[in-house]
Amino acid sequence: MSDDAPETELDRDIPDKLYFRIGEVAELVGVEPHVLRYWEGEFRMRPHRSNSGQRLYRKKDISRFLKIRRLLHTEGFTIAGARKALSRGAEGNAPAPTGIEVDLDKLQEAAERLGAVRAQLVSFREELRRLDADAANR
Repeated sequence: MSDDAPETELDRDIPDKLYFRIGEVAELVGVEPHVLRYWEGEFRMRPHRSNSGQRLYRKKDISRFLKIRRLLHTEGFTIAGARKALSRGAEGNAPAPTGIEVDLDKLQEAAERLGAVRAQLVSFREELRRLDADAANR
Protein backbone atom coordinates (compact mmCIF):
# COMPACT_ATOMS: atom_id res chain seq x y z
CA MET A 1 0.00 0.00 0.00
CA SER A 2 1.50 3.34 -1.01
CA ASP A 3 1.73 6.30 1.35
CA ASP A 4 -0.69 8.37 -0.76
CA ALA A 5 -3.32 5.62 -0.97
CA PRO A 6 -6.34 6.32 1.22
CA GLU A 7 -6.54 4.04 4.20
CA THR A 8 -9.81 2.12 4.32
CA GLU A 9 -11.60 1.22 7.51
CA LEU A 10 -10.54 -2.41 7.07
CA ASP A 11 -6.90 -1.39 6.59
CA ARG A 12 -6.98 0.35 9.97
CA ASP A 13 -7.90 -2.97 11.62
CA ILE A 14 -4.73 -4.66 10.35
CA PRO A 15 -2.20 -4.99 13.18
CA ASP A 16 1.02 -3.04 12.73
CA LYS A 17 3.65 -5.67 12.00
CA LEU A 18 5.86 -6.54 9.05
CA TYR A 19 4.75 -10.10 8.18
CA PHE A 20 1.60 -12.14 8.69
CA ARG A 21 1.11 -15.89 8.37
CA ILE A 22 -1.60 -17.35 6.14
CA GLY A 23 -3.91 -18.22 9.05
CA GLU A 24 -3.77 -14.64 10.36
CA VAL A 25 -4.46 -13.23 6.89
CA ALA A 26 -7.33 -15.65 6.32
CA GLU A 27 -8.92 -14.49 9.57
CA LEU A 28 -8.41 -10.79 8.74
CA VAL A 29 -9.80 -11.18 5.22
CA GLY A 30 -12.64 -13.49 6.26
CA VAL A 31 -11.90 -16.45 3.99
CA GLU A 32 -10.28 -19.86 4.36
CA PRO A 33 -6.52 -20.24 3.74
CA HIS A 34 -7.12 -22.35 0.62
CA VAL A 35 -9.02 -19.41 -0.89
CA LEU A 36 -5.99 -17.16 -0.37
CA ARG A 37 -3.75 -19.74 -2.04
CA TYR A 38 -6.19 -19.92 -4.98
CA TRP A 39 -6.31 -16.12 -5.28
CA GLU A 40 -2.49 -15.99 -5.26
CA GLY A 41 -2.47 -17.98 -8.48
CA GLU A 42 -5.38 -16.19 -10.11
CA PHE A 43 -4.13 -12.69 -9.28
CA ARG A 44 -0.40 -13.41 -9.77
CA MET A 45 0.64 -12.74 -6.20
CA ARG A 46 3.92 -14.09 -4.86
CA PRO A 47 4.15 -13.88 -1.07
CA HIS A 48 7.48 -13.83 0.67
CA ARG A 49 8.52 -17.25 1.99
CA SER A 50 10.22 -18.04 5.27
CA ASN A 51 13.24 -20.35 5.36
CA SER A 52 10.85 -23.20 6.11
CA GLY A 53 8.72 -22.31 3.06
CA GLN A 54 5.80 -20.80 4.96
CA ARG A 55 3.96 -17.98 3.22
CA LEU A 56 4.49 -14.57 4.77
CA TYR A 57 2.28 -11.65 3.74
CA ARG A 58 2.75 -7.89 4.13
CA LYS A 59 0.05 -5.31 4.80
CA LYS A 60 -0.13 -4.47 1.08
CA ASP A 61 -0.93 -8.14 0.36
CA ILE A 62 -3.72 -8.10 2.93
CA SER A 63 -5.07 -4.88 1.44
CA ARG A 64 -5.08 -6.50 -2.02
CA PHE A 65 -6.87 -9.59 -0.66
CA LEU A 66 -9.49 -7.32 0.92
CA LYS A 67 -10.04 -5.60 -2.45
CA ILE A 68 -10.34 -8.97 -4.17
CA ARG A 69 -12.87 -10.17 -1.62
CA ARG A 70 -14.92 -6.97 -2.03
CA LEU A 71 -14.90 -7.27 -5.82
CA LEU A 72 -15.84 -10.96 -5.81
CA HIS A 73 -18.18 -11.23 -2.84
CA THR A 74 -19.78 -7.78 -2.56
CA GLU A 75 -19.74 -6.38 -6.07
CA GLY A 76 -20.35 -9.66 -7.89
CA PHE A 77 -17.32 -9.64 -10.19
CA THR A 78 -16.00 -12.81 -11.78
CA ILE A 79 -12.35 -13.72 -11.24
CA ALA A 80 -11.51 -12.36 -14.71
CA GLY A 81 -13.49 -9.17 -14.08
CA ALA A 82 -11.83 -8.60 -10.72
CA ARG A 83 -8.42 -9.19 -12.31
CA LYS A 84 -9.19 -6.52 -14.95
CA ALA A 85 -10.55 -4.10 -12.36
CA LEU A 86 -7.44 -4.47 -10.22
CA SER A 87 -5.09 -4.06 -13.17
CA ARG A 88 -6.96 -0.96 -14.41
CA GLY A 89 -6.74 0.56 -10.97
CA ALA A 90 -3.03 -0.29 -10.67
CA GLU A 91 -2.18 1.09 -14.11
CA GLY A 92 -4.08 4.29 -13.50
CA ASN A 93 -6.00 3.97 -16.80
CA ALA A 94 -9.29 3.96 -15.02
CA PRO A 95 -10.12 3.83 -11.36
CA ALA A 96 -11.14 0.48 -9.97
CA PRO A 97 -14.92 0.44 -9.55
CA THR A 98 -16.14 1.22 -6.07
CA GLY A 99 -19.56 1.41 -4.52
CA ILE A 100 -21.16 -0.74 -7.19
CA GLU A 101 -23.87 -2.89 -5.68
CA VAL A 102 -25.16 -5.91 -7.52
CA ASP A 103 -28.60 -7.28 -6.74
CA LEU A 104 -28.17 -10.93 -7.70
CA ASP A 105 -31.94 -11.54 -7.75
CA LYS A 106 -32.49 -8.72 -10.24
CA LEU A 107 -29.53 -9.95 -12.29
CA GLN A 108 -31.05 -13.44 -12.38
CA GLU A 109 -34.44 -11.97 -13.41
CA ALA A 110 -32.79 -10.02 -16.23
CA ALA A 111 -30.97 -13.14 -17.42
CA GLU A 112 -34.25 -15.08 -17.46
CA ARG A 113 -35.99 -12.31 -19.42
CA LEU A 114 -33.13 -12.24 -21.92
CA GLY A 115 -33.41 -15.99 -22.30
CA ALA A 116 -37.14 -15.68 -23.00
CA VAL A 117 -36.52 -12.93 -25.57
CA ARG A 118 -33.87 -15.07 -27.24
CA ALA A 119 -36.24 -18.04 -27.43
CA GLN A 120 -38.91 -15.79 -28.96
CA LEU A 121 -36.43 -14.48 -31.55
CA VAL A 122 -35.43 -18.03 -32.48
CA SER A 123 -39.12 -18.87 -32.89
CA PHE A 124 -39.64 -15.82 -35.15
CA ARG A 125 -36.63 -16.81 -37.24
CA GLU A 126 -38.01 -20.31 -37.72
CA GLU A 127 -41.42 -18.91 -38.69
CA LEU A 128 -39.78 -16.59 -41.25
CA ARG A 129 -37.86 -19.53 -42.70
CA ARG A 130 -41.11 -21.49 -43.04
CA LEU A 131 -42.81 -18.53 -44.74
CA ASP A 132 -39.84 -18.12 -47.11
CA ALA A 133 -39.94 -21.82 -47.97
CA ASP A 134 -43.70 -21.68 -48.60
CA ALA A 135 -43.28 -18.61 -50.83
CA ALA A 136 -40.48 -20.31 -52.80
CA ASN A 137 -42.65 -23.39 -53.38
CA ARG A 138 -45.52 -21.35 -54.93
